[in-house]
Amino acid sequence: MQRRLVLADRAERLRKELVGLDVEVARLEAAEAVFGQLADAQRAGHTDDPEIAAELERVTTTPGAGGMLLVPHREKGMDESALPADYQQILKAVSGATEPLPAKEACVALGVGTQPAQVEPMRGKLKRLAERGWLHQTPAGRFTSRRP
Repeated sequence: MQRRLVLADRAERLRKELVGLDVEVARLEAAEAVFGQLADAQRAGHTDDPEIAAELERVTTTPGAGGMLLVPHREKGMDESALPADYQQILKAVSGATEPLPAKEACVALGVGTQPAQVEPMRGKLKRLAERGWLHQTPAGRFTSRRP
């Protein structure tokens, strides 16, 4: 039983790490494509192409690039529009619930699957929202909206 608990805990940590790695890989793939376009443009003598410059700016300065927070810490006067669209949907689902939601019920409310592969990333997003002041996490691991 002790071995099972240790392995379950390790599996949960690895799932969380994998989600973070997937996000980083996607960001790096996008950056590689843009830098490849920039290198091709330089070789062709079109380095001042405004379309390439705009794309390079978008990839390197959007939230999540270069260590920028996707989910900012909530500050006074901030509303949900400061969050990415998927996090806004999560806030709406939690706010619309009549009682605190566990991660699995948040998945159901958003029409996402209820397998561990879908629930664990949702739990990570819910915890991130709670850590940054957008939601409240109960001691039982359920989530409620934080009153303004």
